[in-house]
Amino acid sequence: MTQTTATNDEIAGDQRSATLRSAGHVIVDSLVAHGVKRVHVVPGESFLDVLDGLHESAIETIVCRHEGGATYMAEADGKMNQLPGIAMVTRGPGAANAHVGLHTAWQDSTPMVLFVGLIPFAHRDREAFQEFDIKAWFGTGAKRVMVLDHAERASEIVAEAFFAAMSGRPGPVVVGLPEDVIRHQIPAELHPPIPIASGGMTTIDSDALAKALAASSKPLFVTGGNDWTQECADELTHWLEKHHIPAAAEWRTEGTVPFDSPSYVGPIGYGRPRPTYDLLEETDLLVFVGTVPGDVITDGFLIRQDWNKKNFLVTIDSSLRGRSGPVSYQIVAKPDVFIRDLVKIVLPVKDEWKAWTARMRGEQESFATLPPAAASDGQARMDTLMANLVPTLPADAMVTLGAGEHTNWAHRYFPTQRYASMISARNGSMGYSVPSAVAASLAFPGRRIVTIAGDGEFLMNGQELATAVQYGATPLVIVMDNQEYGTIRTHQERHYPARISGTQLRNPDFALMAQAFGGFGIKVEKDTDVPAAIVAALKAIDEDHVFALIHLIVEQRVKAY
Repeated sequence: MTQTTATNDEIAGDQRSATLRSAGHVIVDSLVAHGVKRVHVVPGESFLDVLDGLHESAIETIVCRHEGGATYMAEADGKMNQLPGIAMVTRGPGAANAHVGLHTAWQDSTPMVLFVGLIPFAHRDREAFQEFDIKAWFGTGAKRVMVLDHAERASEIVAEAFFAAMSGRPGPVVVGLPEDVIRHQIPAELHPPIPIASGGMTTIDSDALAKALAASSKPLFVTGGNDWTQECADELTHWLEKHHIPAAAEWRTEGTVPFDSPSYVGPIGYGRPRPTYDLLEETDLLVFVGTVPGDVITDGFLIRQDWNKKNFLVTIDSSLRGRSGPVSYQIVAKPDVFIRDLVKIVLPVKDEWKAWTARMRGEQESFATLPPAAASDGQARMDTLMANLVPTLPADAMVTLGAGEHTNWAHRYFPTQRYASMISARNGSMGYSVPSAVAASLAFPGRRIVTIAGDGEFLMNGQELATAVQYGATPLVIVMDNQEYGTIRTHQERHYPARISGTQLRNPDFALMAQAFGGFGIKVEKDTDVPAAIVAALKAIDEDHVFALIHLIVEQRVKAY
């Protein structure tokens, strides 16, 4: 019997073959190496090799019912965590449906990576089935659009996508995956994560801010954006309270400075209460941290436009994209490194600061005082629901919101006590409430997650309640049903009074829908039934471990403020 001995070249070839993997599998390996815990997908035949790679990975694959829901979940994940949220959709129609979440991530400065399956490389520019130009579609609404045309760059492109999504002003990145390219076998070596620069205060920056604060009688901090950690939020709160300096929250970002902090003076944005509306003009030193004074905060680029006003802008985005009004000084830093140096600034506390902060805090406390918990004899009311729900909430409760006047009840009453306890779409995108609540419940299974949805926006992505059941998410969903698109009706009454057109709705029984999905649902029409409905809904969440939906049928034109 003859024995054959392998040559060194053959052994080396076998070793190289053993380390080959498909580009799709390498993409998944790279996501794992970057710390990704879950991806949100609507499957398509264009990226089957990536789905196959997910089959054997530690990443949880959340299968969604619509691409808009998937990208909203990924965008919410990017807001809540230190890594980009991940969504995967297919070409053509799937990519079109995903665009709404991409726009939300762009305007909300949220790190997100959207992987889009594409037609085979060889079919390009031949009007193939579901073909589209990914760079033309997404080029103006994403930080970068990349296409994996060379399989061996699969891991590098993942690293580049994460870097682009997280560096500077965070935002969405789109990665195209031709279905034939991701099947190519390539070396399995992974590209390491690329470090993200976080900036910081120089001694000159620190001195400039200290001098401006010392000269100020009515300083005001405004917190915003998604680029925070809980530690830096706590440190900022302690420093503000120590110095009796007030802080307001950018629209739909409440909780960075806690709701009950003596320094917290309320939200600034659309529909804001009058006291905070006036703050921007009255303050003699405005310090924005993590955001800039844009369209919403300045009420359409109208407030705080005097070039003699003092504005310090603290943001890692050196371009100050979206900024409106004067810039006295810019500090290029992410919030955590800025606050690391801010807390070293110790200033004598002025009596003027104490009076200024106490006055504004008093107005916020009056504004946020819960209405009476006792029910009325009439139609169900959101005031009664909030008065009975809020006292049951633990300190780490989180609220998610879509867009509409129904969100104002949360702005006014929900006790946001920590960073990322309010997750919402600051670009005014409807349909965000349910997907974001599902994402929050999956990310933080031990927390009480509440979402307040309008009847109009609920039906835009309410089907993701099926996703909640499939993966064990247990949010409390409140549907405020006033049978209209309320925000648009308000604008309509302002410009075309008594001419209602295109804003009225006829709705299904949302409670029955919830039951059909496998959750708990209860319809409430009388105010006296509100307290018992809350008790039953929370019991279903805590004991039956299902989501619960309260369908609250309210009167039209009743507002939170």
